[in-house]
Amino acid sequence: MAGWRNTSPYFIAEVSSNHARDLKRCIAFINKAAEIGCDAVKFQLFRIDDLFAPEVLEKSEEHSRRRAWELPTAFLPDLKAACDAVDIAFSCTPFYLEAVAELEPHVDFYKIASYELLWDDLIRACARTGKPLVLSTGMATLDEVTHAADVFRQAGGTDLTLLHCVSGYPVEAKNCNLAAIETIREATRVAVGWSDHSRDPGVVHRAIDKFGASMIEFHLDLEGQGAEYEAGHCWLPDEMAKVIADCRRLATADGCGDKAPTPAEIDDRPWRADPSDGLRPTLDVRREWRDG
Repeated sequence: MAGWRNTSPYFIAEVSSNHARDLKRCIAFINKAAEIGCDAVKFQLFRIDDLFAPEVLEKSEEHSRRRAWELPTAFLPDLKAACDAVDIAFSCTPFYLEAVAELEPHVDFYKIASYELLWDDLIRACARTGKPLVLSTGMATLDEVTHAADVFRQAGGTDLTLLHCVSGYPVEAKNCNLAAIETIREATRVAVGWSDHSRDPGVVHRAIDKFGASMIEFHLDLEGQGAEYEAGHCWLPDEMAKVIADCRRLATADGCGDKAPTPAEIDDRPWRADPSDGLRPTLDVRREWRDG
């Protein structure tokens, strides 16, 4: 599938509700995510009346106002086409059961949010499509995480990635608990990444370099005008572009693991100390100097 490559870490730009129901702005997010080196871009498909209980909507104007954040389903074909045009994967989070079928013709993989981790029926619906699933684990206990992974497998799902996540917006580095990445990996035996709300380059690097996060999801805004930017957890393009570039560059330093002279070292090998007397260079080189 387009954009679903074997890159590690795999970077996903989460547009969230920063698109303002503007198709041109949605496509600008896609193009910018590709430009800064992301592998995928993710949107959210929700209907407020199917997201919050009526008791909440009757009394909370703040929650009701989020109707202005709903992504029109009419945008989906255009968003998929825009992703294909720049070779980036298209993903979306379904927040109601019917959304799984609405998204199926378009998404390369599904993403389920932390708040829906307990909803077995949603996990099963995604699994039955045969598409990959990424599942965030914010607020969850380890038992809840392993249960969700089991539900996915039992429903026939075969490609699952779990994201350790701290559902704070934003979250300080000291509260990120990145060591849970390894805990989740050992308990579930699936790939585990980090869903970032820290907006801290050091946290992202630590998740990758210390704990082997295979996927990084982060919230993106274009210029600081998105609906969620003021909360403090959304990255700007230039900020994340440097993180991605550094990760890609540093990944090349891993090499193949064989301990042997590299091309950069070949010419210096004869200039090592000769074992016979401890002097540099080796006897063969000294002979060349003496006889030359």
